[in-house]
Amino acid sequence: MIKKIALLVMLCFQFNAIAQEDAWVYLADKENVQTSISNPISILTQHAIDRKSAHNVTIDERDVPVNENYISQLKTQMGITVLAKSKWFNAVHVRGLEVDILALENLMFVNEIIFADNNLNAKTGTSKLKSDFKNERVRAVFNYGDALNQIQMFNGDDLHIADYTGSGMTVAVIDAGFPGVDNIAGFQYVRDAGNILGTYNFVARDVDVYLNTTSNHGTLVFSDMAGFIQDDFVGTAPDAQYYLFITEDAPNENPVEESYWVEAAERADSLGVDVINTSLGYKNYDNTNYSHSAADLDGLTTYISKGANIAFEKGMLIVTSAGNSGASGISAPGDAPGSFTIAAVDANGNYAGFSSQGSVIQLTQKPDVATQGQSSYVIGENNIIATASGTSFSSPIMAGGLVCLWQALPNFNNAEIMQLVRESASQFNNPDYFIGYGIPDLSLALNEGLSVDEFPISATILRVFPNPVTNELNVQLPSIYESGNLIFYTILGKKVLESQVSQTQRKVNVSHFSKGVYLLKVEADGFSKTLKLIIN
Repeated sequence: MIKKIALLVMLCFQFNAIAQEDAWVYLADKENVQTSISNPISILTQHAIDRKSAHNVTIDERDVPVNENYISQLKTQMGITVLAKSKWFNAVHVRGLEVDILALENLMFVNEIIFADNNLNAKTGTSKLKSDFKNERVRAVFNYGDALNQIQMFNGDDLHIADYTGSGMTVAVIDAGFPGVDNIAGFQYVRDAGNILGTYNFVARDVDVYLNTTSNHGTLVFSDMAGFIQDDFVGTAPDAQYYLFITEDAPNENPVEESYWVEAAERADSLGVDVINTSLGYKNYDNTNYSHSAADLDGLTTYISKGANIAFEKGMLIVTSAGNSGASGISAPGDAPGSFTIAAVDANGNYAGFSSQGSVIQLTQKPDVATQGQSSYVIGENNIIATASGTSFSSPIMAGGLVCLWQALPNFNNAEIMQLVRESASQFNNPDYFIGYGIPDLSLALNEGLSVDEFPISATILRVFPNPVTNELNVQLPSIYESGNLIFYTILGKKVLESQVSQTQRKVNVSHFSKGVYLLKVEADGFSKTLKLIIN
């Protein structure tokens, strides 16, 4: 009888565990929005404000925190656990029984509820996800010095020689655990320089990212940017400053991890981070009702990909691994137009068969570019240099190079850096779904960026308006130029229109353009300037 009772209790427990659902609760409004925007130091760091100002990024309602009173009320509701929050979406990630979550609709401040299980949604909304990085293998080797190939492949070492090693740039590494980073010799260089600015574990809700972790993935990823062992190993951005964030709950496969990621990206933005590296990908969950369909991976549907697009709009450069699913396709947020998605090649520059392939499902060319991800060199938590395979490593290797390039070209914005790198790549004129635009040449990108002379101050001002634009764009050249050439690019670097303007003919019809973010290059008599243009 006791055994039967125990069995019944176990079955009930399993039923209740299965019945728990995840959902996003979107809230109606925020407090003191205009006051906060007028006084941005109350919601952002000065570093963040300066970065946004430098790249003409507007501080808006999305920068204002979620109403904490609403969150407190949600926490008191029967059967509801609040797991994460997002100021960008003005949303809270909750877990509970379906009936208890639906009851939240009765709260006046709740606008909408979208379940992670799309079958539970009355109308189409966001859904599901999970990591496909299970085939990454690490083995110890003792052939030191071979890490040189992974930076020479894209001529990142030329930037180091020119003293662009990441100084003054800030990077957020959003990943799993970072054991050893706080004590092994391979990270002493970054520690001694005081370049680990902060840490946070969004899963455990504490600052420990080193000890109570179930994964060393973050350590391996971080080493490819910041690791340093004299004469044996140098990361691609050794002098940058870093924040280390855990959003991956390694033993589990649950959509709350995408909410943790958005929280981390929001914090990165508020701290003034320039570049985010995300060596994580989401596609399948333990609960298959949460898993993404192929159609979901269009770059605009999943919660994390929508977050990545906002992060891009906020001025950050979002470098993302393509995933390790081969022909099964790219995972989120690598599908996002705002992500700079990195595929993997081997040491000879050949496509690595595990690297996730893009498709027509993505609305923009994916992957973007590629670099070494097969048998990449890393530093493990035991301070041993090893090789590891996965786009988890091609991403940080490339991210460090981009950090150095942006350091060298501080007047460029994130979209312009992305365009320069695509244009420098080996198959820019013939991209494919395997390695995108190909393997970049950052030395070429740097030289191209340095050769771009902006219109001199003495030439009076260049005016491009309205921006955003719907139908006709007005381009007023500086008075010393009689005429000029306009080239319109997508944010992926694809040329969509070339036109001419003059002092008497200033208008260009853009009504046939699809909505989105474009780059406009204005050229006149040896001078040029590239601007970000939004078409509604």
